[in-house]
Amino acid sequence: MRKTQKLTAIALLVAQGLVLHIFERMLPVPFITPGAKLGLTNIITLIALYMFRFKEVFLIIVLRIILATIFGGTLSNFLYSIAGGILSFLAMYIMKKLGKDNISIIGISMVGAVFHNIGQVIVAGLVIENVMIVTYLPILLVAAIGTGFFVGLTAKYLLPFIKRITL
Repeated sequence: MRKTQKLTAIALLVAQGLVLHIFERMLPVPFITPGAKLGLTNIITLIALYMFRFKEVFLIIVLRIILATIFGGTLSNFLYSIAGGILSFLAMYIMKKLGKDNISIIGISMVGAVFHNIGQVIVAGLVIENVMIVTYLPILLVAAIGTGFFVGLTAKYLLPFIKRITL
């Protein structure tokens, strides 16, 4: 992929992530657990993970989070998103490298969803200065398995089309 094509693809993925973020913010929270969301922007992270190298995916995540914060977030939103996003990405990247062809995009997505919640709970514990927030983690992890499956399934079917358009 030429440099201009790569830059354009990165910009499109950041924009798509922002659109999904804004769309998800407008949805009523369908979960019983406060703070749980579908994680639609992770579709873009997964697609990027299968299209680009580490530094490009990292750039996409950080740009999307910064822009989402600028377009209507708060400092606490930023802290939760950056911690969850980076920890999730690192876990998915490691799983993809270690698992090679043995772990599907759906499995990698589920791992990412779990680690996203772990990152957010760590930040929450630091912000509220109470380690007992960790007791909320099992509930979030159950939701993460379901949303991670949905996000991974969506990315699995979108990836071939996006690769064909951008490559």
